[in-house]
This record gives sequence, C-alpha cells and structure tokens, in this order.
Amino acid sequence: MTRTGRSRPVDEAYVSGRLAIARAFLKEARNSDTVAEAGDIANPLMSTIVTCAIAYADALSARFRGEINQGDHQAVVKLLRAALGKDLPSRQEANLRALLEQKDEIQYGARAKTRAEAERALQRLEEFVAWAETRLLP
Repeated sequence: MTRTGRSRPVDEAYVSGRLAIARAFLKEARNSDTVAEAGDIANPLMSTIVTCAIAYADALSARFRGEINQGDHQAVVKLLRAALGKDLPSRQEANLRALLEQKDEIQYGARAKTRAEAERALQRLEEFVAWAETRLLP
C-alpha cells in the first residue's frame, strides 16, 4: 500500500463542487495571463495556476478514490497515483509535480517570477487540465 499522506473522505457532491472551482481558477488564470504585461511580476498568476492544479487533482482523487489530500501539497501526487494507478500518465504526474514544487516559492518567497516562467507553468497546467477533463467526464 502506498503512503499517501493525510487525507479525508469526501462524497460525489464534493467532486462536482471542486471541479466547478477548478474550472473557475482556470478561467482566472487564463484571464490574468491575457491582461498581463511583459514586466509584470508573475507570482500572483502562478499562484492561481498552482491552486488550479491542486483543485483538479482534488477532483480526480475524490472521484477515483473518494478522498482528498489534507495539508501537504506535495502528497497530492502520491494520492493521485494511489487513486489512478497506471491510469495517471507519467507526463501528467510530471506536470503536476512541477507546478506543486513551485508553490511555496511563489506564495511565500521573495523572488519575483517572470512572465516566461508563468507562460511555462500555464502550458503545463493546460496540458494537465486537458487530460484531467477527459477523466472527469461522466
């Protein structure tokens, strides 16, 4: 059995609610990217991107395992792997992991992220979301 970190059980209603929130974060990330200018600090945009990825991962683990991660965002990947097994493509695991690894620096660090970094993060998110949406369809 794979250790997945702290988690809590959720029901199917949680899945639809969390998916709606994930889609709202995606819309906000896209909107923020559209209005961003070349010299803007990208931390707020990247924070939204990471939060969106977490929301999609929560929806997936809730749908396929009936539980979500609590607290340790790095454990999100482990729980998703436990929920999906081999159905989690390594490429999507890598996308999610790369986004989550930036969370603390983006939200609590002092280094300003660049637009180029945000563009790469948004590309990873878009790829992860496209895959996740196919898994979350009824």
